[in-house]
Amino acid sequence: MASIGYAVSQLAHGGLDPADTAGLLGLPLGTAGLVAAVAALRHPWQGTDPEQVRQWAATLAVQVQESERKLRHQLLGGDTRRIDLRYTLRPVPGRAAQAPVVGRTFRSVGGAVGSGGDPAPDVAGFFRITRPRRLVIAGAPGSGKTVLALELVLALASDRTDSDPVPVRIPMAQWDTAQTLPELLTDHLMQTLDWPREMAESLVAHGMVLPVLDGLDEMDPPRADGSPDPQARRARAAVQHLNAHQQGLNAGPLVLTSRIANYDALLAHEPLIDSALVVISPVASAPALTYLRDRCHDSVRWGPLLAHLAAHPFCVHAQALSTPWRLGLTATVYRYHGNPADLLAFQDSDALDQHLLARYIPAAMGPAVGDPAPPRYEPAQVHQWLHHLAGHLAGLGPVLHPTTDITVHGLWPLAGPRMVRAVDALLTFCLISAVLPGAWLTPRVGEVAVSVLALAGASSIAAALAPSPSRLDWQKWHVPGLRSRFVAGLVVNPVLATVVGIATGVTLGTALAAAGQPAAALAAGTVASWVAGLGAGFRFSMAVGLRGAPTTAVSPPIALRDDTVYGLVYALSTGLFGGLAVGGTVTLLLDPITGLVIGVVTGIASGQASGLSAARRYLVFLLCSRRRLPFRLGRFLDWACTAGLMRYSGPAYQFRHAELQHWLAAHPQSVALP
Repeated sequence: MASIGYAVSQLAHGGLDPADTAGLLGLPLGTAGLVAAVAALRHPWQGTDPEQVRQWAATLAVQVQESERKLRHQLLGGDTRRIDLRYTLRPVPGRAAQAPVVGRTFRSVGGAVGSGGDPAPDVAGFFRITRPRRLVIAGAPGSGKTVLALELVLALASDRTDSDPVPVRIPMAQWDTAQTLPELLTDHLMQTLDWPREMAESLVAHGMVLPVLDGLDEMDPPRADGSPDPQARRARAAVQHLNAHQQGLNAGPLVLTSRIANYDALLAHEPLIDSALVVISPVASAPALTYLRDRCHDSVRWGPLLAHLAAHPFCVHAQALSTPWRLGLTATVYRYHGNPADLLAFQDSDALDQHLLARYIPAAMGPAVGDPAPPRYEPAQVHQWLHHLAGHLAGLGPVLHPTTDITVHGLWPLAGPRMVRAVDALLTFCLISAVLPGAWLTPRVGEVAVSVLALAGASSIAAALAPSPSRLDWQKWHVPGLRSRFVAGLVVNPVLATVVGIATGVTLGTALAAAGQPAAALAAGTVASWVAGLGAGFRFSMAVGLRGAPTTAVSPPIALRDDTVYGLVYALSTGLFGGLAVGGTVTLLLDPITGLVIGVVTGIASGQASGLSAARRYLVFLLCSRRRLPFRLGRFLDWACTAGLMRYSGPAYQFRHAELQHWLAAHPQSVALP
């Protein structure tokens, strides 16, 4: 305030000499330095860097457990009954890790290795015994690879010391193999788990993240006959990165899952060195029967099938129902309706899969016996919508390679990239041009109209560019350290930004004064310094003031909500300060009406460009996809997760199982049921 008052006084009495300019700029800098120094002295001590990283790792472990427990519950069909999967060590050519011969998923309470009975360690104990700790979990389709990896993640995350790394599961289909493994881990922590870049990089650099890479077989499409591609360029590139992964002088710890056929195809070209390969065994008849008895509640309907499986434990039907996926699928399809004995008519697993998958969506949507609530959607509708999404993930749409994650902000190319870009640009142009009639209220109709249309055209071109969502987590306001830093930022940042504004205003004012307009120089300098400085400082505080360890696990509804909040805050702040700065300057230079029109146009343009770009693109995508997807897509996907058709994976959605995704991609219409 003192600097601006002095500037006004000097400009009114003939201008500023070099000494005045230096003093004018020096006073705010000195004030800002004093404020920053006091804030730094008041900042609580947080320990050394390794101590901070261990604290962050503890927060990450809680976040991982919260997210993965929810996913495991969905994979278990909303039930708590787990299948104790068994697996065996398989020799591999070349260098291999030392590991136990057999293992299991979990042990009963009180059971211990070597205490009598089954000596096999649970999955966490198996991994800890393995040297080096590099484990490949392989199996047939539906054998439970992801479930076993989830059990390992939850066991390691819940029973760790301060120095143990935190297991983080990453779907491999999303890996751009131009990235190294540390870059992949950092990006995953940032994009999926909402960690600031500097914290994520520190966690990775200190070896506090254990990569659990899920789905090597999903990185490359199969050949025309359905067999694995022996070239598998993306998978081979990923294994090369994993072979280069080190921790000190030793091979870096990691966990990898893959279908056994795909991994066997890679062994001759690019094996994962210093690793132990375990293959999940089929579920034996006794635990399979126990699982089905626990899941079903109508012994009359289920009796014939269960009796047949008990009497013929090695028949074709028992072999077909020897994977967790088919057991869960059967329990869901026939839980409330239908005759499970119909499965006895099928003599091969492929025909049984087609029969169950064709009935899965209607069964998942059907109410329980005695439940009067009708389903929200029609099964045929749901099938068509999910087919459309499955085709996008299979690489049939604008995506370049198969993937598994559905992010609502990344779906917009599904409606046609050119169409969505064009509609987005048109919507932006119309929004800004709505102020055009105000040009006829100004004394300079032509100039103002041209300015409005030019700004609308430039903004529409910018809107055609692909946006990326961001997140503003307001829960971090309740973290004392971040709250004080945010408040300090609201004090310091506007002061620092005002220095830049004063310099710009003085420069502009000097140029206009030389042109014979001292009053205009005074107005432009004052408005530019105050408004631009305050606006830039506020935006910077919002961007970095609440940057800290995340407080919750990120899910798709939370990510969409927080991105919208982020966009609204940035749009309002940028639009308000930008409109005030430009409009106020034009008002003082020309006239109030012209300043008002230009200020409103600038506020709308700058606001929609800096915030809500991703939310606006998502809205345009929904408008362009009305006939192929529901308009309330997020609500539908959340319902699909509740119904067991899909699942949450961080800020993305995934199909309940890859087999369901592939079947839907191959079947545009639902199958007529008898």
